[in-house]
Amino acid sequence: MSQEPKEKIVYIATHAGEDPERATLPFALANAALAMEVEAIVFLQGTGVYLAKKGYLENVHAGGFAPLKELVASFLEGGGKLMVCVPCIQHRNIEESDLIEGATPTAGGTMTLEMLDANATLVY
Repeated sequence: MSQEPKEKIVYIATHAGEDPERATLPFALANAALAMEVEAIVFLQGTGVYLAKKGYLENVHAGGFAPLKELVASFLEGGGKLMVCVPCIQHRNIEESDLIEGATPTAGGTMTLEMLDANATLVY
């Protein structure tokens, strides 16, 4: 008997502390997806890559939501994949060693393949 493929959703986060609400929404939704047993991936691009920098999440909090540091930790603990745009971190002089545990530097080809395989992709 073959098992049905698991549903997958991809969130692309392009904001960080300059817009805490838009930085938080992908993680709030990704945690909900994981709770529904949907595979969830968050790709960080543009200024969103700062969310994967060690120590950055300490002060990012959007009203009405849990602190982003807690949402990211829950997402990673729940099996979510956090992928970070390599050219985006290079442009901002962020080293791979500066990234939080669980963040995976990723190139455009991998991102494209994940989106092609997903049921939906949302950009924030």
